[in-house]
Amino acid sequence: MPFDTSALVAIDTHVHIESEVEGNAADQAARKYFGDTGVARGRNELAEYYRSRKIGCVVFSVDERLTGRPQVSNDDVATFAEENSDVIMAFASVDPTRGAEALSEARRLIARGVKGFKLHPPLQQFHANDRIAYPFYEVVQQARLPVIFHTGHSGIGTGMPGGGGVRLKYGHPMDIDDVAVDFPDMPIIMAHPSFPWQDEAISVCLHKRQVYIDLSGWSPKYFSPILIQYANTLLKKKMLFGSDFPLITPDRWLADFEKIAIKDEVRPLILKENAIRLFGL
Repeated sequence: MPFDTSALVAIDTHVHIESEVEGNAADQAARKYFGDTGVARGRNELAEYYRSRKIGCVVFSVDERLTGRPQVSNDDVATFAEENSDVIMAFASVDPTRGAEALSEARRLIARGVKGFKLHPPLQQFHANDRIAYPFYEVVQQARLPVIFHTGHSGIGTGMPGGGGVRLKYGHPMDIDDVAVDFPDMPIIMAHPSFPWQDEAISVCLHKRQVYIDLSGWSPKYFSPILIQYANTLLKKKMLFGSDFPLITPDRWLADFEKIAIKDEVRPLILKENAIRLFGL
């Protein structure tokens, strides 16, 4: 069954489905950086977590080879969402630098019914505005599906020797400005408060009408004053709730969100209504 948005209190636009294989060094470093939330990482537990809290969510894994963290296959993500369609939507992840293989995989997944794509330029090692990715964007734009781009600092690799090989420059939000110009019919979600480039992210989101910001990956208590200012005013219809589960849980994010200076009339926009409009729910 599709989302019954009237029954949901929020929609979490940023949820990772993690492999249950333990021992990856980058994964262990990320848990140290964020703190171990203690939540179970199994898919059934994830579905029950969100269902019990009446929160819908967008789920994905990440197609990357840099860290050795195993990807949950796009087909497994899609099947999981199909089995829990009352609370879960599937996004796919395809490394757009893979050429013709990436295009055929994107077309196949679109035909299967995924609702969008997740890209992580620092882990996939490309600038979002690199022309190598443009054929992929053309396929996604033709389908009118949204793309979530990681922006800003990366918790993955933090504290590891050489940052685990993760180059932060690939997360600069100004790269997204070119993509938004060249693909005006492809909705774009810039994931995370884009530290240390928050002003640039706000400018891109303000200037390009199809660009949104999801607020995942940071506890709201660490949001910058300028981010809160624009969330309350000019960007109140373009900010989206996202947690970064399992590294940050909705329980923690929502509890901290209650304590920051967001206007009462803006809270439901961020928590649910902007996502309903963006995803056509």
